[in-house]
Amino acid sequence: MRAEQNQLITRIGPGRPAGGVLRSFWQPVALTEELAGSRPCKAVRLLGQDLVLFRDDAGRYGLLDRDCPHRGADLSFGRLESGGLRCAFHGWLFDVAGQCLETPAEPEGSTMCQRIRQRAYPVVEKNGILFAYLGEGAPPAFPRFDCFVAPEPYTFAFKGLFDCNWLQALEVGIDPAHTSFLHRFFDDEDPAAGYGKPFRDRSADTDMTITQVMREYSRPDIRVSRTEYGMRIVTLRRVSDAQTHVRVTNLMFPNAFVIPMSLEMTISQWHVPIDDTRCYWYAIFTSFGEPVDKETMRRQRLELYELPDYRPRRSRTNNWGFDPAEQQRETFTGMGHDINVHDQWAIESQGPIQDRTREHLGTSDRAIIEYRRLLTEAIARHQEGATLPMRLDDQTAQTLTGPGVADGVGPSDAWEQYWRETDVKRRTQAPWAA
Repeated sequence: MRAEQNQLITRIGPGRPAGGVLRSFWQPVALTEELAGSRPCKAVRLLGQDLVLFRDDAGRYGLLDRDCPHRGADLSFGRLESGGLRCAFHGWLFDVAGQCLETPAEPEGSTMCQRIRQRAYPVVEKNGILFAYLGEGAPPAFPRFDCFVAPEPYTFAFKGLFDCNWLQALEVGIDPAHTSFLHRFFDDEDPAAGYGKPFRDRSADTDMTITQVMREYSRPDIRVSRTEYGMRIVTLRRVSDAQTHVRVTNLMFPNAFVIPMSLEMTISQWHVPIDDTRCYWYAIFTSFGEPVDKETMRRQRLELYELPDYRPRRSRTNNWGFDPAEQQRETFTGMGHDINVHDQWAIESQGPIQDRTREHLGTSDRAIIEYRRLLTEAIARHQEGATLPMRLDDQTAQTLTGPGVADGVGPSDAWEQYWRETDVKRRTQAPWAA
């Protein structure tokens, strides 16, 4: 890859081509719980823009440019009162749509406020995540994906900070080959004790755990196909002549993926740029069995992340907790048993923005290659003013469900039928299925 190509697909600030694509879609801006306190207002940075997110006294969410249009003071320090957010500098009051309601220092009878509007962005809540739209024109409709239509008790949302560019963070999630090494454990714990922990459950229709399959069958056959929502990635690991392990994951264009976490749950995860060199991952865990044990899920993750910024406790500053003795005896990385830390090391150690002019891609990287093509094509289409994939209208959005995932062992000569039937069975047996 040439240096200018790398710049094209990684830089996302205002006016940047890739930034224009990402702004054409709803993007996570915060967890709902971040506005759960007595003062539901916070400064946020998204796609290189400084914004203020708040909830008014009627329960409506607002997202505004952070600099007050009067003289540029920071609105995130404003007062929540009188149906809006009031600047602490001169008392200008704004509603969730950005309309200035009051300019109290102006003379009696002044209509100045009627002519003042702060740039505002739509915000919607979906199962614990607040999504914002920073693009031009009307936003696209949300598809009827599992993570959006499952009832709230069957979902759990969380996030974490990555100290690197969004693209290398996304690419690790669509790379099926790395799991055989980066997430390799030398001993398999009891799946019954692994609730809420990715990769610790067993694969469907076998006694093998997911990590055991990844460890013992490290040369996958990876097949990538484009879909109406982005890409489907099928990873086949031949267990025997008669049986094949099938893992199906999905890329939801432009910057999310859906993967199986366990027999019961899936993970829908977005990698959202804060700016060019930092990003957040946002995830919705969706259960197709029992309601999610949110207390356990949250406690597990707060052992790894610090509030209020959801900053990881293991990072470059402490070598991601690397322990040479552990690397010899327990894990392939020597960085603990949480796969998020493994991913974090892999992508943060590439640098703030990976230098793709120095990489050498192989056959196992075909999902990475295809996604970069898809993104580059979308950038070109956006610059031409053409319609982007997944810019859905209401009617089309109603037809997009799933997307299907799988992690199990089925017949080698009928693996495609196997995974589709397995996915349909799980979805139709969910307590919340229509």
